[in-house]
Amino acid sequence: MTALGLVVSRFNREVTEQMEEHAHEAAADRGAEVVETLHVPGAYDAPLAADRLARREEIDAVAVVGTVVTGDTDHDRVIADAAARGLTDVSLDRDTPVTFGVSGPGMSGAEARERVGKGAEAVNAAIELAEEL
Repeated sequence: MTALGLVVSRFNREVTEQMEEHAHEAAADRGAEVVETLHVPGAYDAPLAADRLARREEIDAVAVVGTVVTGDTDHDRVIADAAARGLTDVSLDRDTPVTFGVSGPGMSGAEARERVGKGAEAVNAAIELAEEL
């Protein structure tokens, strides 16, 4: 059985709650267990939480879910890029799969609501990578 850590962004909570539900359902469907879930303020904050989970010996992989919606500036792109880079660094530094289930940037709130399945995608990718490695 694959033991997972899950990081969930609270920003855009109405969307990320559903992503979290999909993540837990996907884990159960695959016979994996989410052993700990950490809630962080936003996607930008996810790398630190993912790093803390990836340090734990009992966790085989970490899935991160969140959403970054567009605004009046390029802030959404800056946030998404920083989160992606940070999570990649955690995965490589800890030699632990860390998957990026963050939707965005460049999308509206309505488009984000259509992508709640990213939670399941992140968990499935984390399980597949942990099993492969």
